[in-house]
Amino acid sequence: MPLSWNEIRQNALSFSKEWETESSEDAEAQSFWNEFFKVFGVSRRRVASFEKPVKKLDGRDGFIDLLWKGVLVVEHKSRGRNLDRAYKQATDYFAGLKERDLPRYVLVSDFAHFRLYDLDENKTAEFPLKDLHKNVKHFAFIAGYQTQKITEQAEEVNVKAANRLGQLHDQLKDTGYTGHSLEVLLVRMLFCLFAEYTSIFEKNQFREYLEQRTSEDGSDLGMHLTQLFQVLNTALDKRQKTLDEQLADFPYVNGRLFEETLSVASFDKKMRETLLDACAVDWSQISPAIFGSLFQSIMDKQARRNLGAHYTREANILKALKPLFLDDLHEELEACGQKSAELIKFQNKLRNVRILDPACGCGNFLVISYRELRLLELEVLKRLHKKETNRLLDVKGLFFVDVDQFYGIEIEEFPAQIAQVALWLTDHQMNMKVSEEFGQYFARLPLKKSPHIVYGNALRINWEDVAKPAELTYIVGNPPFGGKQYQSKEQKAELIAVFDGVKNASDLDYVAAWYRKAADFISNNKMIHVAFVSTNSITQGEQVGVLWPDLAKRGVKIHFAHRTFQWSSEARGKAAVHCVIIGFSLSEIRQKSIYEYDKPTSEPHKIQAQQINAYLVDAVSVFLNKRREPITAQAPLIEFGSMPNDGGNLLLTPQEKDALLNQEPHARNWLRPIMGSEEFINGIERWCLWLAGLDPASLRGMPKVAERVERVKEQREQSTRGATSQLAKFPSLFGEIRQPKCQYLAIPKTSSESRVYIPMAFLQPTVIANTELFTISGATLYHFAILSSVMHMAWVRNVCGRLKSDYRYSAGIVYNNFPWPEETDKQHQKIEKAAQGVLDARTKYPQSTLADLYNPTTMPPDLVKAHDALDKAVDEAYGKTSFKNEAERVAFLFTLYQKITSPLALETKNSKPKKTTKKKAV
Repeated sequence: MPLSWNEIRQNALSFSKEWETESSEDAEAQSFWNEFFKVFGVSRRRVASFEKPVKKLDGRDGFIDLLWKGVLVVEHKSRGRNLDRAYKQATDYFAGLKERDLPRYVLVSDFAHFRLYDLDENKTAEFPLKDLHKNVKHFAFIAGYQTQKITEQAEEVNVKAANRLGQLHDQLKDTGYTGHSLEVLLVRMLFCLFAEYTSIFEKNQFREYLEQRTSEDGSDLGMHLTQLFQVLNTALDKRQKTLDEQLADFPYVNGRLFEETLSVASFDKKMRETLLDACAVDWSQISPAIFGSLFQSIMDKQARRNLGAHYTREANILKALKPLFLDDLHEELEACGQKSAELIKFQNKLRNVRILDPACGCGNFLVISYRELRLLELEVLKRLHKKETNRLLDVKGLFFVDVDQFYGIEIEEFPAQIAQVALWLTDHQMNMKVSEEFGQYFARLPLKKSPHIVYGNALRINWEDVAKPAELTYIVGNPPFGGKQYQSKEQKAELIAVFDGVKNASDLDYVAAWYRKAADFISNNKMIHVAFVSTNSITQGEQVGVLWPDLAKRGVKIHFAHRTFQWSSEARGKAAVHCVIIGFSLSEIRQKSIYEYDKPTSEPHKIQAQQINAYLVDAVSVFLNKRREPITAQAPLIEFGSMPNDGGNLLLTPQEKDALLNQEPHARNWLRPIMGSEEFINGIERWCLWLAGLDPASLRGMPKVAERVERVKEQREQSTRGATSQLAKFPSLFGEIRQPKCQYLAIPKTSSESRVYIPMAFLQPTVIANTELFTISGATLYHFAILSSVMHMAWVRNVCGRLKSDYRYSAGIVYNNFPWPEETDKQHQKIEKAAQGVLDARTKYPQSTLADLYNPTTMPPDLVKAHDALDKAVDEAYGKTSFKNEAERVAFLFTLYQKITSPLALETKNSKPKKTTKKKAV
């Protein structure tokens, strides 16, 4: 598993320090690169070799300093040598490499500097060794955070096939054959290529026709394709008797696939060769579920370079389909056994299943649903006709499940066309399975039934115009996620229109609109069950209080849920989206299930649940709203850190600080360390000018500081935001100042989900907290203890927002809603003693950062034991000695929250005098 970025940055800092004085290429270059790869958790020996012999561009022999085939070439020089010449030398080696070994990246270095060339993106990054930790993400391809090549044979076929059609697409488009005609032509050629390898056409029938009947220069290819499409759309008894014999041998396809008349495309020799090359791919091996998305991606050259990013693995799709209906159907089939009457009844049930995907894209969910229904039906027929396997069985009329049971809505025309064809291709693949099983060829030609794929905007059209609620069985899909900051104006307007009258609906992810539309749709048939893949953010933080009360009013009940998992890997080019899957309806079911993941990349394990709330835990149904003060008196006020709003002019790196002090030593009195989450956790040094109380004369005596203040003024004056421009009157001060005047407890706003505990610590008021730290002024050991406990962390993990999968702590949702214990004095003292034990354990490792101390791999045993003791003491204060698991712990906290926030409890709490009028963090 790749190292976290925080670990990589720490490794980079150590690496830079170790090598800051090295200068000799001959003596230490190989050691330097061995250690460089270790920064990213990679053994150089496993991926790259030194001194690779190669013929250079001028024909002479050369040796590549380091070669990672197909990925990276490194050319290393002694300190101070010319890196331009090093790059030239590296690229001279390309002539001696095989095509498949040519790298995407070239990296040159002289120990003191790095320069990285990305040849695909035509980008260059250059920085000194000391700044490696700031630039590690340029080397994501080493760490494993970019697309890896698809290696599975089936996936290779899909990618190869899509590439071939992609080349033809580009060639046609370059000639001016574009738009709708191009898209339909490509879909038709896809069908023909598939038909060539799956017995819809005779073997090599399409290829031979192209080779034998079209000119080598391609000039008549377009006309022949047009005539072929007309033939495929004409019934055998309707064809002219004088039709060319080779054309007449093609079957009647129908299905409206070849119905539309297209403008004739003009081909040339190169384009003809490309189409013939496409014929060489084994199209029988493509997966319509994968290929549809790959095929769509060929319309975008940039997307095509990372084809692996444009399909969804079947395993992820099945995470939605299996608990939605497939698991139940398999159980029902098993219950049928060998009973003919029950099997026939079950087959009729399969024929009556109707599935809608209201954001179907290229049809992935529909394709796999159809395939699985066909496999179930095949098993039924095998059992019904078990005794007839020794003779050919006439299977025509025995199979009922068909593509007309599937409905889709897609906002783009081309994917909608692909979805329809993908279902037909799947139908034929399943027919081939039937043929193999029963010993005879089975094909549904001509195509008589079609899937109901509608080209339109699912949030604007009436779903009842696509599928009747009374006839539908399931709704499933993966609607567009669209976080609120990424939505277009049109999408934002659609979202608000769907949630008409719902307060703060504009803060929801775009995907939430499909939940509301589905809830309204199924109100006309409460037996319809729904499952959507969604961003995990709709079950975390502020969105819960907006979306789920609205759905609850409509009677939505969650039946199953996959908690946060990674929808696709973080390999090169694949989006690392953290998702949930939520299954729901307006009816109750007896057994509910939660699928837990130890890590976002782990396999799930299933847990039975009594009820599943909006946070996807087995607990009472509550919706946490943003609060301005804590729900319990034990909790002191929490504040945001201070906001510079300075354009970076009041902030300094250690190097900038030293340079400033060399010129203006008096500035030392006005420099303060400043911390956000990253600096706090990783021990990164950062400084700021804290000029509160600075008199004008002193500022005049520090012209370099005064220059920075003047730039702050200019930056604020240029702002279009009124509040910021007003701050130009106070250019020497941070834009918002909330710095504690006494020791305070610091809580990072963002922290890695891999940690058992969010690292917290006490800081002195001389350490400035920025807005990425929360502060609690005057916090005691007791407060530190409760917030550092596993009890609080269970709450955090289940209610906080996330940045990808990292914890995103908040005051209004997490802290102010957390139910603190009602402890005795004895318990209070025990908790404080345990908290001091944690702090004492930390002091034994003065060279370690909080990241080191709380890394699950490197956490010291005595610190683990200290936290265990603390957790036990806190649990006792809640009146509990143990919990079976975190799910039980969270259920307990939700019940306690419900008790504390009941109307009577709130009335009692609100009757007490306010503790303070100080501004509160929300």
